[in-house]
Amino acid sequence: MECPLRNFPHVSERGLSERTIAFAFPWFAMEPFCPLLLAGVSLPLAKALKGNETTSAVSNQTSTTSGPPDQGAPQPLLAWLLLPLLLFVLLLLLAAYFFRFRKQRKAVVSANDKKMPNGILEEQEQQRVMLLSRSPSGPKKYFPIPVAHLEEEIRVRSADDCKRFREEFNSLPSGHIQGTFELANKEENREKNRYPNILPNDHSRVILSQVDGTPCSDYINASYIDGYKEKNKFIAAQGPKQETVNDFWRMIWEQKSATIVMLTNLKERKEEKCSQYWPDQGCWTYGNIRVCVEDCVVLVDYTIRKFCIQSQLPEGCKAPRLVSQLHFTSWPDFGVPFTPIGMLKFLKKVKALNPAHAGPIVVHCSAGVGRTGTFIVIDAMMDMMHAEQKVDVFDFVSRIRNQRPQMVQTDTQYTFIYQALLEYYLYGDTELDVSSLEKHLQTRHGSTTHFDKIGLEEEFRKLTNVRIMKENMRTGNLPANMKKARVIQIIPYDFNRVILSMKRGQEYTDYINASFIDGYRQKDYFIATQGPLAHTVEDFWRMVWEWKCHTVVMLTEVQEREQDKCYQYWPTEGSVTHGEITIEIKSDTLSEAISIRDFLVTFNQPLGHQEEQTRVVRQFHFHGWPEIGIPAEGKGMIDLIAAVQKQQQQTGNHPITVHCRIYPACQENDHLKGSRPRPSLLEVSLL
Repeated sequence: MECPLRNFPHVSERGLSERTIAFAFPWFAMEPFCPLLLAGVSLPLAKALKGNETTSAVSNQTSTTSGPPDQGAPQPLLAWLLLPLLLFVLLLLLAAYFFRFRKQRKAVVSANDKKMPNGILEEQEQQRVMLLSRSPSGPKKYFPIPVAHLEEEIRVRSADDCKRFREEFNSLPSGHIQGTFELANKEENREKNRYPNILPNDHSRVILSQVDGTPCSDYINASYIDGYKEKNKFIAAQGPKQETVNDFWRMIWEQKSATIVMLTNLKERKEEKCSQYWPDQGCWTYGNIRVCVEDCVVLVDYTIRKFCIQSQLPEGCKAPRLVSQLHFTSWPDFGVPFTPIGMLKFLKKVKALNPAHAGPIVVHCSAGVGRTGTFIVIDAMMDMMHAEQKVDVFDFVSRIRNQRPQMVQTDTQYTFIYQALLEYYLYGDTELDVSSLEKHLQTRHGSTTHFDKIGLEEEFRKLTNVRIMKENMRTGNLPANMKKARVIQIIPYDFNRVILSMKRGQEYTDYINASFIDGYRQKDYFIATQGPLAHTVEDFWRMVWEWKCHTVVMLTEVQEREQDKCYQYWPTEGSVTHGEITIEIKSDTLSEAISIRDFLVTFNQPLGHQEEQTRVVRQFHFHGWPEIGIPAEGKGMIDLIAAVQKQQQQTGNHPITVHCRIYPACQENDHLKGSRPRPSLLEVSLL
């Protein structure tokens, strides 16, 4: 007789599913009563068998057959068939019962976890993933990396969404178990800490002089941090609070520090990250330290402020000192800078400005561990790179965490350190003083052999090897937007593309094939774009209008060698309208190799709105750059730059729109070389 469970659709040939049995036979859930149920099932079956035997005997006596009855069989055949079946069913039920009992705890925990609200199960899984990076026999050891292997090691660590970087970061000791925090946790000092869980160790904290004998007046949330080989090269500090600004300047004076490195903005995401501890102009006294502003230079990635400070105490040295504050302003609210180039230039400037015999360099962000630790590690590993031709990020971070816990706060910052070191190794220092430019060009123009490429050609080759990050070009790769590209390989990155206002009810109208490019002193100073196509002229003028451009620089001809290179987006005479914008030509003059055209650009307001808005836009059309090659002489380009700079000063330094045919450079097929986004020669000259 076939077992009826075989006919149930969720029962496999290899066994019974727990959930299937529980679903098909609800009484299995009543586990304490399962033996009683088995007995209850067996009694009716026994009675049924006994009744069946009696019925069979009567039937055998009264029935008539063709042959004589079998006198040798004491029990009927049906009873013999039912008894083994009954025993089989009982054994099957008992086996299922004990199997379920053995798995009870595991099954219940699993089910409860999956029913928990608010993603608790996901959180537990995430914690387990974090723990996987730690070796079961203790922390993993990561060895120094020779600089020649740095690129390959970073490639391996970056695979699977930087899995190996996360494992390495999670293997770092936190630093909390290496010291005590008694002074930081004293009641009198708790309000001096910006974050209650970011505290300096007692053994490495900066100790101030006491004020009027007050015991806790020697406390500040700051720690000594070693450099590569230099002990206490840095002081890592939190961003001063309003009530600790006086202590901050007292520390600068007492430690004889000449350089402050600031790695946060005063406010980020509408939250205060650091109190402004310096005057915008003039002089201000903080406690007993007088601070006077001497100079302020604003650059695209950082600002340099110079202060003259002097102690007002009657005793001690009163000679004024010069203190430089280098404030890196390009660290985004979340994560790390998109590229380490700005940070490397900033670090070079810090090294150049810090005097040889000054006290520790004071480095701070908001908490004094994340960005601060990242900066210090990059500095130390660059020194190690020069001295030993290798880097050991893991070991150095482990060591400085013993001086201040949690230095380098996230795996993203940890990865950024490696990216900065690779950038420095591959490209080095590319900034030149004007006085050394001639010598540099003479060196680079030196003789070369066919098999040994050096000089400017080798310098450019390094640029062409930089990987194009296609994964960051999603918007330009949308089918609707690819039709707007003059060359499909030349599309903007998402992080710096120019965004237009979206037309109501029309998708993808916020896109134009154009990118913001930083200048030397001003962020997003250029808009680099392609020469407009016939169906993108309206977008081009919308961009000029919406981003308040007063200057357009054109570095190509409308036609070159009988081929269309750029749609003529302006009228030869009179006016032309593209969408809601009307362009009227006011003047067209030719001077040397430059045509200067003035357009009156009008934004046509919908009915019922105020009167029309107008703006004068000047176009500088440079005719001295052939399609193949470079300008024959530099004078024309210098004249162009001078004219553009004068126009910008008169119109308020809004973005300059620069275009040729395709916008990374004016030479054809340059996009096939795999270079990172870079400005044209005009943009380099304007830096």
